Amino acid sequence: YHHGDMDIHEQTATFKFFIGMTKWGSLAISALLVLLTVWFCTPAGFLAGLISAVVVTAIGVVVLREKPGAGH
Repeated sequence: YHHGDMDIHEQTATFKFFIGMTKWGSLAISALLVLLTVWFCTPAGFLAGLISAVVVTAIGVVVLREKPGAGH
């Protein structure tokens, strides 16, 4: 074993996949949670919940998308 000689492409791809699924899965859960909360826990109804979920999703996509030149 020599430190730094191992091929880590598969580990890097798995890590990027895991981070992506965590990031986008969290956004989907939060949008669903906003939809259901506004729909069932307020008198605003389904349409207000749907609009709120769409707004949360749009803001989340803008914030969470991959920025150009963001390599670490």
